[in-house]
Amino acid sequence: MVKVLIVDDQALLRGSFRLLVDTAPDLEVVGEADNGARAVELAARTSPDVVLMDVRMPEMDGIEATRRITAAGGGTRVLMLTTFDLDAYVYSALRAGASGFLLKDTPPGELLSAIRVVASGEGLLAPSVTRRLIAEFAGRPRTPSAELKAELAGVTEREREVLTLIARGLSNADLAAHLHLSQATVKTHIGRLLAKLGARDRAQLVIIAYESGLVGVGEK
Repeated sequence: MVKVLIVDDQALLRGSFRLLVDTAPDLEVVGEADNGARAVELAARTSPDVVLMDVRMPEMDGIEATRRITAAGGGTRVLMLTTFDLDAYVYSALRAGASGFLLKDTPPGELLSAIRVVASGEGLLAPSVTRRLIAEFAGRPRTPSAELKAELAGVTEREREVLTLIARGLSNADLAAHLHLSQATVKTHIGRLLAKLGARDRAQLVIIAYESGLVGVGEK
């Protein structure tokens, strides 16, 4: 059973999300919060697998709440939800530790699937979102830190290739086809990258690829 915490400052939306999640036999709502501060408190108390997190809320916004929840450890993953355009928040949300990002008008079935994907540790970044937004925000000019350079020094050439392609928006199936590998082998490479780079999921790998300078602005 996947435990879900719902965070939104609008009671009507929280109720709607609860009703939707409760229709799934493998998902369970363990709490609701109307602001980021309350979300941090409830996450510590209930240890949810996934937090459905609104971006803009009073007292503490979803970005800061995400940062605190993920920094606390425990394996809780955050799926950001917003009615606003993705461009304005995606980089900050992912940099704070979010594992996925969706608009609130996402079809119900897709939202439930997204919760399962994030709970599994895969990270939810559709290729189109990765290409259109992560390249724009994570590709902002910056000097790679010595720490990131050191981390990449322990990555093999094949793993660097896989990391580069992940950052460019390729799915596991696309990676397998491009590199002429099985999907099982691709998953093995991704697992090693996660371990070596201390990343929680695929979303964090994308951020590392850009911030380390491995992939630059405008690269396809």
